[in-house]
Amino acid sequence: MTATTARRVLLAAPRGYCAGVDRAVIAVEKALEQYGAPIYVRHEIVHNKYVVRTLEKKGAIFVEETDEVPEGSIVMFSAHGVAPTVHEEAERRRLATIDATCPLVTKVHKEAVRFAREDYDILLIGHEGHEEVIGTSGEAPDHITLVDGPDDVENVTVRDESKVVWLSQTTLSVDETMETVDRLKEKFPQLLSPPSDDICYATQNRQTAVKQMGAEADLVIVVGSQNSSNSKRLVEVALGAGAKDAHLVDYASEIDEAWLTDEVRTVGVTSGASVPEVLVEEVLEWLAQRGFADVEIVKAAEESITFSLPKELRRDLRAEAARKAAG
Repeated sequence: MTATTARRVLLAAPRGYCAGVDRAVIAVEKALEQYGAPIYVRHEIVHNKYVVRTLEKKGAIFVEETDEVPEGSIVMFSAHGVAPTVHEEAERRRLATIDATCPLVTKVHKEAVRFAREDYDILLIGHEGHEEVIGTSGEAPDHITLVDGPDDVENVTVRDESKVVWLSQTTLSVDETMETVDRLKEKFPQLLSPPSDDICYATQNRQTAVKQMGAEADLVIVVGSQNSSNSKRLVEVALGAGAKDAHLVDYASEIDEAWLTDEVRTVGVTSGASVPEVLVEEVLEWLAQRGFADVEIVKAAEESITFSLPKELRRDLRAEAARKAAG
Protein backbone atom coordinates (compact mmCIF):
# COMPACT_ATOMS: atom_id res chain seq x y z
CA MET A 1 0.00 0.00 0.00
CA THR A 2 1.45 3.36 -0.97
CA ALA A 3 1.62 6.36 1.34
CA THR A 4 -1.11 8.15 -0.63
CA THR A 5 -3.59 5.31 -0.13
CA ALA A 6 -2.60 4.34 3.42
CA ARG A 7 -5.42 4.24 5.92
CA ARG A 8 -5.02 6.66 8.81
CA VAL A 9 -6.86 8.17 11.75
CA LEU A 10 -6.77 11.86 12.64
CA LEU A 11 -7.40 12.16 16.38
CA ALA A 12 -8.62 15.56 17.57
CA ALA A 13 -7.03 17.28 20.55
CA PRO A 14 -8.52 18.55 22.71
CA ARG A 15 -11.49 16.18 22.94
CA GLY A 16 -13.60 14.62 25.67
CA TYR A 17 -14.08 15.88 29.21
CA CYS A 18 -14.05 19.61 29.80
CA ALA A 19 -13.36 21.10 33.25
CA GLY A 20 -17.07 21.54 34.04
CA VAL A 21 -17.92 17.92 33.24
CA ASP A 22 -14.90 16.60 35.12
CA ARG A 23 -15.95 18.62 38.18
CA ALA A 24 -19.57 17.43 37.99
CA VAL A 25 -18.72 13.73 37.63
CA ILE A 26 -16.16 13.86 40.45
CA ALA A 27 -18.73 15.73 42.58
CA VAL A 28 -21.19 12.81 42.29
CA GLU A 29 -18.46 10.26 43.11
CA LYS A 30 -17.21 12.27 46.11
CA ALA A 31 -20.77 12.82 47.37
CA LEU A 32 -21.42 9.07 47.25
CA GLU A 33 -18.20 8.48 49.23
CA GLN A 34 -18.97 11.25 51.74
CA TYR A 35 -22.69 10.73 52.39
CA GLY A 36 -23.32 7.19 51.08
CA ALA A 37 -25.91 6.07 48.52
CA PRO A 38 -28.31 7.12 47.31
CA ILE A 39 -27.42 10.57 46.01
CA TYR A 40 -30.24 12.00 43.92
CA VAL A 41 -29.28 13.96 40.81
CA ARG A 42 -31.77 16.22 39.05
CA HIS A 43 -31.45 15.47 35.32
CA GLU A 44 -28.46 13.65 33.87
CA ILE A 45 -25.37 15.08 35.58
CA VAL A 46 -23.84 15.37 32.09
CA HIS A 47 -25.27 14.31 28.75
CA ASN A 48 -23.58 10.96 28.32
CA LYS A 49 -25.18 7.51 28.55
CA TYR A 50 -22.04 5.69 29.72
CA VAL A 51 -21.31 8.22 32.50
CA VAL A 52 -24.90 8.13 33.76
CA ARG A 53 -25.00 4.30 33.80
CA THR A 54 -21.63 4.11 35.57
CA LEU A 55 -22.78 6.52 38.30
CA GLU A 56 -26.11 4.68 38.67
CA LYS A 57 -24.18 1.48 39.43
CA LYS A 58 -22.35 3.37 42.21
CA GLY A 59 -25.60 4.54 43.81
CA ALA A 60 -26.67 7.73 42.05
CA ILE A 61 -30.38 8.05 41.26
CA PHE A 62 -31.27 10.36 38.38
CA VAL A 63 -34.65 12.10 38.51
CA GLU A 64 -36.37 14.53 36.18
CA GLU A 65 -37.94 16.77 38.80
CA THR A 66 -37.15 17.81 42.37
CA ASP A 67 -40.49 16.48 43.68
CA GLU A 68 -39.27 12.93 42.90
CA VAL A 69 -36.61 13.30 45.62
CA PRO A 70 -37.72 12.10 49.10
CA GLU A 71 -37.95 14.94 51.63
CA GLY A 72 -34.78 15.47 53.62
CA SER A 73 -32.54 13.73 51.03
CA ILE A 74 -29.51 15.07 49.19
CA VAL A 75 -30.03 16.31 45.63
CA MET A 76 -27.36 17.44 43.20
CA PHE A 77 -28.08 19.83 40.36
CA SER A 78 -26.52 18.92 37.01
CA ALA A 79 -23.74 20.75 35.19
CA HIS A 80 -26.35 22.46 32.95
CA GLY A 81 -27.72 24.65 35.73
CA VAL A 82 -31.24 25.17 37.09
CA ALA A 83 -33.70 28.04 37.42
CA PRO A 84 -34.14 29.83 40.79
CA THR A 85 -37.57 28.18 41.19
CA VAL A 86 -35.81 24.78 41.42
CA HIS A 87 -33.65 26.01 44.32
CA GLU A 88 -36.81 27.35 46.02
CA GLU A 89 -38.64 24.05 45.58
CA ALA A 90 -35.66 22.12 47.02
CA GLU A 91 -35.69 24.40 50.05
CA ARG A 92 -39.43 23.85 50.55
CA ARG A 93 -38.89 20.09 50.47
CA ARG A 94 -36.01 20.38 52.99
CA LEU A 95 -33.52 18.90 50.54
CA ALA A 96 -29.78 19.30 51.06
CA THR A 97 -28.53 20.62 47.73
CA ILE A 98 -25.18 20.34 45.98
CA ASP A 99 -24.97 22.64 42.97
CA ALA A 100 -22.73 21.14 40.27
CA THR A 101 -23.62 23.80 37.69
CA CYS A 102 -20.62 24.49 35.46
CA PRO A 103 -19.06 27.84 36.48
CA LEU A 104 -19.22 28.95 32.84
CA VAL A 105 -22.99 28.39 32.84
CA THR A 106 -23.25 30.23 36.17
CA LYS A 107 -21.52 33.17 34.48
CA VAL A 108 -24.33 33.34 31.87
CA HIS A 109 -26.94 33.14 34.67
CA LYS A 110 -25.31 36.11 36.42
CA GLU A 111 -25.24 38.09 33.16
CA ALA A 112 -28.97 37.41 32.70
CA VAL A 113 -29.74 38.61 36.24
CA ARG A 114 -27.65 41.77 35.79
CA PHE A 115 -29.13 42.78 32.43
CA ALA A 116 -32.67 42.04 33.64
CA ARG A 117 -32.05 44.27 36.66
CA GLU A 118 -31.05 47.03 34.24
CA ASP A 119 -34.29 46.34 32.32
CA TYR A 120 -32.71 45.11 29.09
CA ASP A 121 -34.48 42.78 26.68
CA ILE A 122 -32.22 39.71 26.63
CA LEU A 123 -32.02 37.65 23.45
CA LEU A 124 -30.83 34.19 24.50
CA ILE A 125 -29.39 32.23 21.59
CA GLY A 126 -29.92 28.54 22.25
CA HIS A 127 -31.95 25.40 21.63
CA GLU A 128 -35.49 25.26 22.96
CA GLY A 129 -35.96 22.63 25.66
CA HIS A 130 -32.26 22.23 26.47
CA GLU A 131 -31.71 22.11 30.26
CA GLU A 132 -29.19 24.94 30.12
CA VAL A 133 -31.61 27.23 28.26
CA ILE A 134 -34.43 26.40 30.70
CA GLY A 135 -32.14 27.24 33.65
CA THR A 136 -30.88 30.52 32.22
CA SER A 137 -34.36 31.62 31.08
CA GLY A 138 -35.62 30.99 34.60
CA GLU A 139 -33.32 33.70 35.97
CA ALA A 140 -35.29 36.42 34.17
CA PRO A 141 -38.34 34.96 32.41
CA ASP A 142 -39.94 38.37 31.80
CA HIS A 143 -36.86 39.73 30.05
CA ILE A 144 -35.58 36.76 28.03
CA THR A 145 -36.57 35.81 24.48
CA LEU A 146 -35.15 32.60 23.04
CA VAL A 147 -33.57 32.83 19.58
CA ASP A 148 -33.13 29.32 18.17
CA GLY A 149 -30.68 30.02 15.33
CA PRO A 150 -30.39 32.50 12.43
CA ASP A 151 -33.80 31.66 10.91
CA ASP A 152 -35.55 32.62 14.15
CA VAL A 153 -34.34 36.25 14.03
CA GLU A 154 -37.16 37.59 11.86
CA ASN A 155 -39.69 36.68 14.58
CA VAL A 156 -37.87 38.56 17.37
CA THR A 157 -39.43 41.71 18.80
CA VAL A 158 -38.15 43.91 21.64
CA ARG A 159 -39.60 46.75 23.73
CA ASP A 160 -36.75 49.23 23.20
CA GLU A 161 -34.15 48.75 20.47
CA SER A 162 -31.63 50.82 22.45
CA LYS A 163 -31.77 48.40 25.41
CA VAL A 164 -31.20 44.94 23.99
CA VAL A 165 -28.39 42.43 24.67
CA TRP A 166 -27.60 38.90 23.46
CA LEU A 167 -26.42 35.95 25.55
CA SER A 168 -25.96 32.33 24.50
CA GLN A 169 -26.06 28.71 25.56
CA THR A 170 -22.46 27.61 26.20
CA THR A 171 -22.45 24.56 23.89
CA LEU A 172 -23.50 25.95 20.51
CA SER A 173 -21.78 26.02 17.14
CA VAL A 174 -19.52 29.08 17.22
CA ASP A 175 -20.09 29.83 13.52
CA GLU A 176 -23.87 29.48 13.64
CA THR A 177 -24.06 31.62 16.78
CA MET A 178 -22.07 34.40 15.14
CA GLU A 179 -24.33 34.18 12.09
CA THR A 180 -27.32 34.58 14.41
CA VAL A 181 -25.64 37.55 16.13
CA ASP A 182 -24.88 39.18 12.76
CA ARG A 183 -28.54 38.91 11.74
CA LEU A 184 -29.67 40.27 15.11
CA LYS A 185 -27.30 43.23 14.70
CA GLU A 186 -28.78 43.97 11.28
CA LYS A 187 -32.21 44.08 12.89
CA PHE A 188 -31.12 45.81 16.12
CA PRO A 189 -28.02 47.96 15.36
CA GLN A 190 -27.62 48.92 19.03
CA LEU A 191 -27.52 45.27 20.18
CA LEU A 192 -25.11 44.88 23.10
CA SER A 193 -22.79 41.88 23.36
CA PRO A 194 -22.04 40.05 26.63
CA PRO A 195 -18.92 41.24 28.53
CA SER A 196 -17.12 38.04 27.47
CA ASP A 197 -17.91 35.18 25.11
CA ASP A 198 -20.63 32.85 26.45
CA ILE A 199 -19.72 29.82 24.32
CA CYS A 200 -17.33 27.89 26.53
CA TYR A 201 -13.62 27.48 25.79
CA ALA A 202 -13.97 23.67 25.52
CA THR A 203 -16.78 23.87 22.96
CA GLN A 204 -14.75 26.31 20.87
CA ASN A 205 -11.52 24.29 21.11
CA ARG A 206 -13.22 21.04 20.13
CA GLN A 207 -14.87 22.71 17.15
CA THR A 208 -11.56 24.25 16.04
CA ALA A 209 -9.84 20.84 16.12
CA VAL A 210 -12.68 19.27 14.13
CA LYS A 211 -12.49 22.04 11.52
CA GLN A 212 -8.78 21.32 11.02
CA MET A 213 -9.46 17.59 10.84
CA GLY A 214 -12.66 17.70 8.81
CA ALA A 215 -11.01 19.27 5.79
CA GLU A 216 -8.84 16.14 5.39
CA ALA A 217 -11.24 13.43 6.56
CA ASP A 218 -13.38 11.15 4.41
CA LEU A 219 -15.31 10.11 7.51
CA VAL A 220 -15.55 11.68 10.98
CA ILE A 221 -16.72 9.70 13.99
CA VAL A 222 -17.84 11.82 16.94
CA VAL A 223 -18.20 9.90 20.20
CA GLY A 224 -21.09 11.33 22.20
CA SER A 225 -24.76 10.96 23.11
CA GLN A 226 -27.72 12.13 21.05
CA ASN A 227 -28.87 14.52 23.81
CA SER A 228 -25.43 16.19 23.99
CA SER A 229 -25.65 19.57 22.29
CA ASN A 230 -21.89 20.07 21.95
CA SER A 231 -21.42 16.55 20.50
CA LYS A 232 -24.12 17.07 17.87
CA ARG A 233 -22.52 20.39 16.92
CA LEU A 234 -19.21 18.57 16.26
CA VAL A 235 -20.91 16.45 13.58
CA GLU A 236 -22.28 19.61 11.93
CA VAL A 237 -18.89 21.37 12.15
CA ALA A 238 -17.12 18.35 10.60
CA LEU A 239 -19.47 18.32 7.61
CA GLY A 240 -19.21 22.10 7.28
CA ALA A 241 -15.40 21.83 7.25
CA GLY A 242 -15.44 19.45 4.29
CA ALA A 243 -15.71 15.95 5.77
CA LYS A 244 -17.53 13.72 3.28
CA ASP A 245 -19.41 11.86 6.02
CA ALA A 246 -19.82 12.25 9.80
CA HIS A 247 -21.68 10.28 12.49
CA LEU A 248 -22.40 10.48 16.22
CA VAL A 249 -22.02 7.24 18.22
CA ASP A 250 -22.15 6.41 21.92
CA TYR A 251 -20.02 3.29 21.57
CA ALA A 252 -17.68 1.65 19.04
CA SER A 253 -20.32 -1.08 18.60
CA GLU A 254 -22.61 1.50 16.97
CA ILE A 255 -20.20 2.17 14.09
CA ASP A 256 -21.58 0.79 10.84
CA GLU A 257 -19.05 -1.16 8.74
CA ALA A 258 -20.80 0.27 5.68
CA TRP A 259 -19.39 3.72 6.50
CA LEU A 260 -15.89 2.39 5.68
CA THR A 261 -16.26 2.37 1.91
CA ASP A 262 -13.27 1.78 -0.37
CA GLU A 263 -12.94 5.55 -0.79
CA VAL A 264 -12.46 6.11 2.96
CA ARG A 265 -8.75 6.50 3.62
CA THR A 266 -8.77 9.10 6.41
CA VAL A 267 -11.05 8.81 9.45
CA GLY A 268 -11.31 11.67 11.93
CA VAL A 269 -12.13 10.84 15.54
CA THR A 270 -13.19 13.18 18.33
CA SER A 271 -15.52 13.22 21.32
CA GLY A 272 -17.91 15.61 23.00
CA ALA A 273 -17.13 17.42 26.24
CA SER A 274 -18.96 14.86 28.42
CA VAL A 275 -17.29 11.73 26.99
CA PRO A 276 -14.73 9.68 28.95
CA GLU A 277 -11.57 8.73 27.05
CA VAL A 278 -12.21 4.99 27.43
CA LEU A 279 -14.97 5.26 24.80
CA VAL A 280 -12.60 6.95 22.34
CA GLU A 281 -10.00 4.23 22.92
CA GLU A 282 -12.60 1.60 22.03
CA VAL A 283 -13.32 3.40 18.74
CA LEU A 284 -9.59 3.59 17.93
CA GLU A 285 -9.27 -0.13 18.65
CA TRP A 286 -12.28 -0.89 16.41
CA LEU A 287 -10.72 1.12 13.57
CA ALA A 288 -7.27 -0.45 14.08
CA GLN A 289 -8.80 -3.90 13.65
CA ARG A 290 -10.04 -2.74 10.24
CA GLY A 291 -6.72 -1.41 8.98
CA PHE A 292 -6.81 2.10 10.46
CA ALA A 293 -3.95 1.71 12.93
CA ASP A 294 -1.92 4.79 11.99
CA VAL A 295 -3.04 7.59 14.35
CA GLU A 296 -2.03 11.25 13.95
CA ILE A 297 -2.96 13.90 16.53
CA VAL A 298 -4.56 17.12 15.27
CA LYS A 299 -3.91 19.61 18.06
CA ALA A 300 -5.89 22.85 18.17
CA ALA A 301 -5.23 24.06 21.73
CA GLU A 302 -3.79 23.27 25.15
CA GLU A 303 -6.29 23.06 27.99
CA SER A 304 -5.26 23.51 31.60
CA ILE A 305 -8.44 24.91 33.17
CA THR A 306 -9.77 23.16 36.28
CA PHE A 307 -12.68 24.05 38.57
CA SER A 308 -12.92 23.38 42.29
CA LEU A 309 -15.69 21.12 43.60
CA PRO A 310 -19.11 22.60 44.54
CA LYS A 311 -18.85 24.68 47.73
CA GLU A 312 -21.30 22.53 49.74
CA LEU A 313 -19.20 19.43 49.06
CA ARG A 314 -15.89 21.21 49.78
CA ARG A 315 -17.27 22.39 53.13
CA ASP A 316 -18.29 18.86 54.22
CA LEU A 317 -15.08 17.24 52.92
CA ARG A 318 -13.03 19.81 54.90
CA ALA A 319 -15.09 19.18 58.04
CA GLU A 320 -14.60 15.42 57.64
CA ALA A 321 -10.83 15.87 57.17
CA ALA A 322 -10.69 18.08 60.29
CA ARG A 323 -12.61 15.46 62.32
CA LYS A 324 -10.22 12.73 61.24
CA ALA A 325 -7.18 14.92 62.04
CA ALA A 326 -8.60 15.71 65.50
CA GLY A 327 -9.58 12.13 66.23
